Amino acid sequence: MTEPKKKIRIGDLLVQDDVITEQQLMTALREQKNTGRKLGRTLIELGYVDEDNLLNILSRQLEVPFVRLRHYQFNNELVKKLPEAMARRFRSIVLAEQGGELLVGMADPLDIFAYDELVRILKQPVRQAVVRESELLSTIDLVYRRTEEIASLAEELEDELGDDAFDLANLSAESESAEAPVVKLLQTLFEDAVQARSSDIHIEPDETVVRIRQRVDGVLQEQVMKEKRVNAALVLRLKLMAGLNISEKRLPQDGRFNVRVKGRSIDVRVSTMPVQYGESVVMRLLDQSQGVLNLDGTGMPPKLLERFRRMIRKPHGMILVTGPTGSGKTTTLYGALSELNRPELKIITAEDPVEYRLPRITQVQVNPKIGLEFAGVLRSALRQDPDVILVGEMRDRETVEIGLRAAMTGHLVLSTLHTNDSISSAMRLIDMGAQPFLVASSLLGVVAQRLVRRVCDNCSAAYEPTEQENIWLDSFDLDPLDREAGFMQGRGCYQCSNTGYKGRVGVYELLEMNEKMLDALRRQDVSAFTRAARQGDLYRPLGQCAMDYALKGMTTLEEVARVAATSEDEFSESVEIPVPDQPVGELL
Repeated sequence: MTEPKKKIRIGDLLVQDDVITEQQLMTALREQKNTGRKLGRTLIELGYVDEDNLLNILSRQLEVPFVRLRHYQFNNELVKKLPEAMARRFRSIVLAEQGGELLVGMADPLDIFAYDELVRILKQPVRQAVVRESELLSTIDLVYRRTEEIASLAEELEDELGDDAFDLANLSAESESAEAPVVKLLQTLFEDAVQARSSDIHIEPDETVVRIRQRVDGVLQEQVMKEKRVNAALVLRLKLMAGLNISEKRLPQDGRFNVRVKGRSIDVRVSTMPVQYGESVVMRLLDQSQGVLNLDGTGMPPKLLERFRRMIRKPHGMILVTGPTGSGKTTTLYGALSELNRPELKIITAEDPVEYRLPRITQVQVNPKIGLEFAGVLRSALRQDPDVILVGEMRDRETVEIGLRAAMTGHLVLSTLHTNDSISSAMRLIDMGAQPFLVASSLLGVVAQRLVRRVCDNCSAAYEPTEQENIWLDSFDLDPLDREAGFMQGRGCYQCSNTGYKGRVGVYELLEMNEKMLDALRRQDVSAFTRAARQGDLYRPLGQCAMDYALKGMTTLEEVARVAATSEDEFSESVEIPVPDQPVGELL
């Protein structure tokens, strides 16, 4: 068995190597006494030593390797030899096995107690390696997914249900114990979703299985459970949590509840729908603990952001944010509201649902069941002396006309619209029944947006476009120097679940009204309006914004193609957006 090196006093070692002074060591020791942190971490936080420098010194002194986890390819079976709780407790992770000996990365290789416990738990000889603590903690979140635990709990719940299907409702409705399998299964499901940065959880019953799919960066990842009967138990428990009618299985229902997962407050919006083999549930997860993004955090290009800021500071008029569901429209509007949220301004919102609670802002939840529609809230809001009004969505003619008239009479109105781009939005308002002169008099501008996936920083590599892609790229009129800089694409790694993407960024186009466009609006001349918009000096379409990100290596040509919605068949055939076709457990 490999023994740990003899006890080393890291402070004396750093003084001996002239990395820190004796006075700095004394200061760090006093700070350590007050905080209880380890000396190495204290020295790093005080800025006396760089973390990499400290770890390199430890590596040389202990004669153990210094492993950078960011680019390390993990063996999932080896990692799972050390339970997650122990990995977090001892700040350790199993890296490799050679000759019956396990290489274990440790944030503090001088912790002899942790070393002894690792040998006892792993029941194999252990060789130490030094790793960065920050990288280790993020790695543990990524590699310890809950897929196996979810499958195990589903089996346990299936066994508990037995053969009597009538006991199903009783089990779900009456079991208040936190140890009940259905409760533990849901808890594990939420933990796994938060860990994987999922925005949605889909629970879908099929004829013989139940599919649990999580949307990560806009793409669904699937896990299949053979225990079909657990679906009814999960649905019933979720209905209870959301305050829905558990006896109604023939009609769709909507609700919400809040859960705490790993110290984070997660707001869950629940939607149930009767399907062929039971009830399907989709849950949208909103992390309330992260707060509302400001406009700087939305990812808008600086020049476009400056123009948008000027627009929202105008005293009256209507500003629309458009795009499909899940394109980040609400995030952009909340960012604008947080910037406008000042004591001297009265802001009222009509939302369905209210996603984030904002201080000082009067937020109204639309409730169609009792007749509280957007138009009614908007009409009442105008009697509350507002300066700024946010309408969740322009859904009908009445809402559009009231919003436009409010914008004409001294109010700033923000809203969303479901259109493909900014140019079609103005004409869409007229199609919904608004008078052309009202639209022309009130509309300040339109922001269209999409979300594209970011290339994973951990596995990004240079990408050479194919011949068909090069033909398609010619249509963008790119600068030759920019084009020579090259493109990037992710190869797939543990950090991005082998997709090559991690995270998303918004792409935007901003259309500001000018006299030519307003004149075309009054005449309802679609072609003239489109021509005037495209000829504007500041107009840049969504596809061009996405291409700018691709040239910077932030996203891929596949994502640009999806945003640009090209109609060239040959390019469409050559570009396939990589969507994982394996269960999450297999990907990891």
